[in-house]
Amino acid sequence: MRVLILGAGPAGLTVAERLRELSPAGDIDIDMVCDEPFPPYSPPAMASYFLTGRDAPLYWKGPDVLERLGVTLHRAACRAVDPGAKRVELTSGGRCTYDRLVIATGSRLHAQLPGVDLAGVHDFKSLHTASTLVDRARRGEVSSAMIVGAGFIGVEVALLLRDLGLDVTMISRRWVMPRGLDPETGEVVLAALQGRGVTVRMYEPAEEFEGDTEVEAVRLASGERLRGDVYVAATGVKPNLECLTGSGLTMDWGVIVDDDLSTNVTGVYAAGDVAETSDRLTGERYVHAIFPNAVDQGRVVAERILGFDTVYEGAESMNSLKHLGVPVVAAGVPSGEELRMRDDGVLRTLYLDDGRITAFQLAGDIRGAGVYRRLMLTHADVRGYGTRLLEPSFGAGAIALRAMAGAG
Repeated sequence: MRVLILGAGPAGLTVAERLRELSPAGDIDIDMVCDEPFPPYSPPAMASYFLTGRDAPLYWKGPDVLERLGVTLHRAACRAVDPGAKRVELTSGGRCTYDRLVIATGSRLHAQLPGVDLAGVHDFKSLHTASTLVDRARRGEVSSAMIVGAGFIGVEVALLLRDLGLDVTMISRRWVMPRGLDPETGEVVLAALQGRGVTVRMYEPAEEFEGDTEVEAVRLASGERLRGDVYVAATGVKPNLECLTGSGLTMDWGVIVDDDLSTNVTGVYAAGDVAETSDRLTGERYVHAIFPNAVDQGRVVAERILGFDTVYEGAESMNSLKHLGVPVVAAGVPSGEELRMRDDGVLRTLYLDDGRITAFQLAGDIRGAGVYRRLMLTHADVRGYGTRLLEPSFGAGAIALRAMAGAG
């Protein structure tokens, strides 16, 4: 059987690795299509790599992983998919055939701003584009940066560029990390950013990257123009679906998949940033573009290809920051009543609906995050613990053990 994987990100690489773990006899040929000039890497590790120079976390499975797995790499991008012929056309002019196809083409920058395609507007979505920006900073070619977007990616980029010595201004349409944090928790992150020397312009929407052929300024809704040596768009991501046009695959924002991660076309699966899956808690369908979901989906796809009855339990909404100096973890979709504790730079918030945790946000002290996640995913009734749930020691105490035992 020939398995063709489009993409070498966490989802695609996990498919290949799991296939080899479960079928080591060599009766499966694995081809992979990717046009990035690097070994498979972990996107969440990029900021740490640029700061420390340590590439082990970046190349999380080793720089020679494809060779060790016996994967044939095609250094090109997918141009078109023809499920009827079980064939993929490549931008190099070549073709690949398959028995099973895995779409793991990932995502790219999504910025609905005029001028985003101007020369000089950078993004941090791939190692190639990020390396170009960091190399310019290290060579001393730039000294100031304007970052449009204050989500998790924007914050990490701001801190990285600040640590590299640039004067950094972040422009946010709302508060800091509005999609992951409530305004009060966002204030804790804001204080950390400001403490590191980042200028944050909140509630000042960017309207346009201005310039003729090269970006010259960011124009705000107020009409004010902000100028820097480099400009970064960090406004979100969008699945890479262009090569699937005309393929017959059902798509919305991403590729629609069932709970076995199969598409509407027999023998074709999707995983990672390109897959539109159900949320594990709410059942809502959307693209959950985070590393752990991509890895979990890759495992499920490999097992389904090999005939296992594995079912995908659904994606999680969870994110964390490691480079703030103030630890931050956010998980779930907030709904119901709110329990909150704030004390000396620490903010802990739980959301409860009918006595069950729907979401939590921890800033400054993330102890108990694993326990909260377990209780949330198992729909445990925690109303009997009251405000004791908020105590940082809850996660390590006997109360938490009893709560998890009850949840199990």
